[in-house]
Amino acid sequence: MAEAQYSPNEIMTVAAARKLANGTVCFVGIGLPSAAANLARITHAPDVVLIYESGTIGAKPDVLPLSIGDGELAETSDTVVSVPEIFRYWLQAGRVDVGFLGAAQIDKFGNINTTVIGGTYEAPRVRLPGAGGAPEIATAAKEVAIILRHSKRTFVETLDFVTSSGYYDRAVATGTRGPRGRGPTTVITDLGILVSDRDARELVLTAVHPGVTVEQVKDATGWELKVAPKITITQAPSYVELSALRDLHARTAAAHGSVATAE
Repeated sequence: MAEAQYSPNEIMTVAAARKLANGTVCFVGIGLPSAAANLARITHAPDVVLIYESGTIGAKPDVLPLSIGDGELAETSDTVVSVPEIFRYWLQAGRVDVGFLGAAQIDKFGNINTTVIGGTYEAPRVRLPGAGGAPEIATAAKEVAIILRHSKRTFVETLDFVTSSGYYDRAVATGTRGPRGRGPTTVITDLGILVSDRDARELVLTAVHPGVTVEQVKDATGWELKVAPKITITQAPSYVELSALRDLHARTAAAHGSVATAE
C-alpha cells in the first residue's frame, strides 16, 4: 500500500496529537494546539480531558472553536466553571498534566512571545493577541507542549517580548532552576521535535520529520541549535490520523468558513 501524502502542517499536527496520552488532563490553547488536542481525542485518546480558558472542562467539540468563548465548547463540555476556578483549583493546584500552547516567537530556553513583534511595546510593528492564560499555563502545568512553524522568524536568539516563561537565561547562567513549571518543554514544528534538556535547560533537536534533514532544521533556527546524539525520524501520519484530521477541518470549514481552519 502506498504511503499517504501529507503536508508539513498535517504531520506537525499529528505529531503533536501523539504527545497526548489517553486520560491526560490538557489545558488547550486556540489554533494549532486545539487542532492537535482534538485530533488526539477523536483518534487514540478518547478519554483525554480538554480544558479551555473560558472554564469548559471535558470539552468535546465537533468542530474547532473560533475562540475560547465559542459556544461549541460549553455545549459539548462535561461542565463549565468560572475562570478563577479553572486557574486556582485546576491549574495552580497541579491538576493539569499538559499545557498545550502556540507562539509567535520562541527562544532556546523555551520562553515564548505572543505579545508584540518589532519596535517597542508601546509602538510595535505588529501587536499580537497577547498573553491570555499562557503565562500561568507555562509555569503551572506539569508539562508544556508548544506547537508552531519552524523558521528564523519564529525561532529567535532574543525575543521581542517575553510573554510566557521557559527558563530565563540568567537562571541558566547561575545554575538555578528558574520559573518554569514541573516538566520539560516539548516543541513540535513542521520540521521536527525539540525537547528541553534537563541539565542545559536549552531546546535540543531530538527528531526530524520524514524527508527533513538536521541541517534544514538548523538553518531554520535563529541560534546555534543543539542536536541530540541520536536523532529519530517521526513516524509518518497514518490514513486514520490523516482522515480524522481532514474531516475535522472540513467540518470546521463548513461551520465557520475557511478562516477557522487556516494554519
